[in-house]
Amino acid sequence: MMLKTVVIASKNKGKIEEIKNMLSDFPLDLQPLDNYPNAPDIKENGRTFLENALIKARAISDFTGMPVLADDSGLEVDHLAGGPGIFSSRYAGADATDGDNNYKLLMALKNVPAEQRGASFRCVLVLYWPHREYQAFEGNWRGLIGAQYRGGHGFGYDPLFYLPEIGKTVAEITPEEKNKLSHRSQAVHELKKYLQTIYFPEKHAKNGA
Repeated sequence: MMLKTVVIASKNKGKIEEIKNMLSDFPLDLQPLDNYPNAPDIKENGRTFLENALIKARAISDFTGMPVLADDSGLEVDHLAGGPGIFSSRYAGADATDGDNNYKLLMALKNVPAEQRGASFRCVLVLYWPHREYQAFEGNWRGLIGAQYRGGHGFGYDPLFYLPEIGKTVAEITPEEKNKLSHRSQAVHELKKYLQTIYFPEKHAKNGA
């Protein structure tokens, strides 16, 4: 079975760019969802990251007839019992901006001491085929929620997600560093090992990519 063109079931430009960069060493034609302007709107009403990734992947694969790469990812904060979780992108409301979500998170953790601000970025990535088979890959990135915004890179909660081992937020590291460490990079690294084994044995997945 050949694998050449794959649709990325996302309109998030930051996410698309990250995935494209991390898969650049494979001969794949990665098509963003914006290339399919009539694609259906998708209601992500699953109860888990995997369910939401599959909802997106199935809908876009049914529409395009193509293999699809879909992920669902979010922030799980220990003090919020794992919230906002699958609601991360709409934590402050259906039309919330990154700034809205970050501000709500800061307010939710106001006066919470640093040792209780642990959090994880989680990602579940699905490679889905039109015949309704799929493979799932997962990544988990631990850190702390900072008390203020820091850095100008990235998107989403990156300015608040602090990495104690390097003393920076995700928004303060370079895109190249992020693509070696992040929850999405961990999931894509597992995907790359799968692609290398099944489709591209001549390729060698890069460590941490």
